[in-house]
Amino acid sequence: MALKSDDDLTPEEARRDHWEMMRFLGVNALFGIGLGIAVSITLIILDIGGLATHLGRAQNSVLPALMIVIPFSLTFGAAVTASAIMLMPYKKKKQR
Repeated sequence: MALKSDDDLTPEEARRDHWEMMRFLGVNALFGIGLGIAVSITLIILDIGGLATHLGRAQNSVLPALMIVIPFSLTFGAAVTASAIMLMPYKKKKQR
């Protein structure tokens, strides 16, 4: 039988910790996706690079707009989630 150290968690504590971590990452991912959508819509509204002009001239403007918004949202969501992983408060939890 292994000795229990201070870092060991009971199964219930580990489960609660897992769900807290997943919730933390999910909230950060949703924030990043929202930020990416806001930035891409701002680029279109401000007509930066002629995006709104090109979308206005397109036969079907929904598909090109989605091809701008979706990659922006996924990239921003991944970047915010990655930064959240780097800033996770595990050292503080272990010090308690």
